Amino acid sequence: MRFPNLHLQTTQRRAKLLFLGLLIAALGACSEPTDFVGSDITSGDIGQGWTLTDHQGVARQANSFPGKASVVFFGFTQCPDVCPAALAEVATALQLMGEQAKDVQVLMITVDPERDTPPLLGEYLEAFDQGLPTRFLGLRGSPEDLRKTANAFRAFYAKSPTPDGSYTMDHSASFYLFDSQGKARVLLSNQAGPEALAQDLKALLN
Repeated sequence: MRFPNLHLQTTQRRAKLLFLGLLIAALGACSEPTDFVGSDITSGDIGQGWTLTDHQGVARQANSFPGKASVVFFGFTQCPDVCPAALAEVATALQLMGEQAKDVQVLMITVDPERDTPPLLGEYLEAFDQGLPTRFLGLRGSPEDLRKTANAFRAFYAKSPTPDGSYTMDHSASFYLFDSQGKARVLLSNQAGPEALAQDLKALLN
């Protein structure tokens, strides 16, 4: 089901405003130029101190993937446009990376754990992982776990009622890139394009 364009525009405005705020904070923390396309957030503590469970039932933290760079994205399976577009962008970026893609882990943190069961997350993400040398994992937790995790990422999410009596989710839509030690290094707009994403992931792996 696709929701009204007005709601999508509201979601995108909120996500852009949050990204802008994070970008300004990150730029203020940078003292040296970097080779990243996105904003360098190395000096901050973004994305630390959380624990969620993946759709296979394994507890995960920021440092659960030693030797790999990670892409973290907030989303949900019933997201009509932004989430599938962003995940398709990640899939394309991994294809552009060639052999290096095997050293990238993709993590989608669901902002809708009420509806996003582990089997549903796994089925949803499998559509983006076909034929790629990496794995997309869906992460979920209790409402309290999600709140703590979103706070750790300075991320926004909120339930938004729909005319049919159901609801959708407004949420942040930026990519957080982590290095192989589990440190958040780059904040990248989900509209930056797969080439930019691939470039920054390669920079973290080299």
